[in-house]
Amino acid sequence: MLLPSIPNFHALAVLVLTAVALLLFMQKKIPLETSSLLIFLILAVGFELFPYETGGETFNAVNFFYGFGNEALVAVSALMIAGQGILRTGALDPMGSLLARLWKKSPSFSFLLTLLLGAFISAFINNVPVVVLLLPVLISVSLRTGSPATSVLMPMGFSTLVGGVSTTIGTSTNLLVVTVASDMGLKNIEMFDFVLPAVIAGSVSILYLWQIAPRLTPKIEITLTDGSPRIFTAHLEVTEDSPLVGNPLSKAIELTSGAMSVSALERGEGKPIYLDPGVILQPGDHIVINDTPEQLKEFERLLQGTLFPVGSTDREDSELLLEAADQQIAEIVIFQGSPLNGTTLKSYHFAERSGMTTLAIHRSGKKLKRFLDKISDIKLEVGDILLVQGAREKILELKKDTQVLVLDSTIDLPYSQNAHLAMAIMLGIILTAAFGILPIAISASCGALFMILTKCITWRDATRALSAQVVLIVVTSLALGKAMLITGGADYLGKLFVALSGDAPPSLVISGLMLLMAIFTNIISNNATAVIGTPIAFSIAQQMNLNPEPFVLAVLFGANMSFATPMAYKTNLLVMNAGEYSFMDFLKVGTPLVLIMWATLSFVLPILYL
Repeated sequence: MLLPSIPNFHALAVLVLTAVALLLFMQKKIPLETSSLLIFLILAVGFELFPYETGGETFNAVNFFYGFGNEALVAVSALMIAGQGILRTGALDPMGSLLARLWKKSPSFSFLLTLLLGAFISAFINNVPVVVLLLPVLISVSLRTGSPATSVLMPMGFSTLVGGVSTTIGTSTNLLVVTVASDMGLKNIEMFDFVLPAVIAGSVSILYLWQIAPRLTPKIEITLTDGSPRIFTAHLEVTEDSPLVGNPLSKAIELTSGAMSVSALERGEGKPIYLDPGVILQPGDHIVINDTPEQLKEFERLLQGTLFPVGSTDREDSELLLEAADQQIAEIVIFQGSPLNGTTLKSYHFAERSGMTTLAIHRSGKKLKRFLDKISDIKLEVGDILLVQGAREKILELKKDTQVLVLDSTIDLPYSQNAHLAMAIMLGIILTAAFGILPIAISASCGALFMILTKCITWRDATRALSAQVVLIVVTSLALGKAMLITGGADYLGKLFVALSGDAPPSLVISGLMLLMAIFTNIISNNATAVIGTPIAFSIAQQMNLNPEPFVLAVLFGANMSFATPMAYKTNLLVMNAGEYSFMDFLKVGTPLVLIMWATLSFVLPILYL
């Protein structure tokens, strides 16, 4: 086995920086957008300070910034805005209502129909609004039928990922791979050019999700009403009229028949005191407890205290909210695109805007690092679940506003008069791109503008739909891909891959490349995996004197196999929190799905393209 010679200094530096980028993207403590911008600027500054000559000319580092105007990024951003129009108008809600009615007659057939519809719609629009729509529908059906919601939520989420791989606009990953491959000289891949292998692999995957995956999911009962077993962190304040005043903490535990588990105690906001059963409680003390919504409210009643109203900076306003008539408790989920994602309840003025008070917070899979912090000061993340209390009409208003996913199946989903218009605009985007009338970047941009002009969404909604994380990871990935290409780094990795493959037939090389991408995408960003992998795939094809299309598609399909870990894709986090799944649950159900798609496509791609 003859290994390729060591590449030039710039190529080595880019490869090292790529490795560093992959490590940074795996760090959950560092925001992905921060890591992306850091890598991008290191790349730009490095090429400016240490110029690289190619073809007798010096490469201009400013060229990396052209990624902000790249066709793929424009298309992704416009499609995110158009997808927000679908979500805001409730254009998909009739489908949810239909599924809910059919479920009563034939649960098995309705489940299959749910998987197929989720996959089909996700082939044309971002899968986040699809999951946001179907989550409460499936939860409601499960509660009415008494069947475990965990059996259907994860398969539903995976079905939208399976469908998203079918067209060039199904995911941002697809658009990036197609764009990068086109820049490298591959013929333009049209919207439905790879739909055949996607449908074949998708059909096998849907059968797995329908018949086998539900048997692998944990059979735990989740109830997303007042009786939910979900554990929340809350502050119970000792009031002046409470029988606890002047008594030890042990008295509070005794009054709850030992059911209350105290995790901390503070005297005044953010001032912890020693947690001892004998400590004498005073008015204003906060008992930090972890329990279900039903238990939290029961403790509040028994101890005559108050679940600390942390949603407002004005205490009197919060108390007025809690005293409003027709009170309800609801659980709301923070999803990608919500204005609450990445901010705090205090800075967003959630109580003043929503008319509700936040009582507690649940963060699945991990404990809050600073549980003594007021919930209003905690930076919210995708998948966080808030326990809120307020008037019934306020909860209904919040659900119509679609700022968050309200896990309250007793309230109908919103459906506005602009829903048909929003769906028509989305259909126009798809058809004009599918028939080659307009490039997807132009048709999606026109569609986004029409969504705003027809008042399906506002400009504020449009800006909320845009994700800084997506923009920066796309631009950084494009820059790294470009740098690997011009310096010969991608060519070196391609030669290395071919050398390590030995005399393996092209079909095995394609299979190995796809499996490698599948592993990467479940650990780091799928967009980063795709854009870095595409130049390598192109180089491998050149080394083997073969058509690069199946190698590029191997990267595209592999980078979309985000099933094995909850952090692999944002909808996985939504499903994880709604179904209370663990990391191991995703590994148990998602890994076989990765292997099924990989094995099927490893067989199909060589037959269709070699």
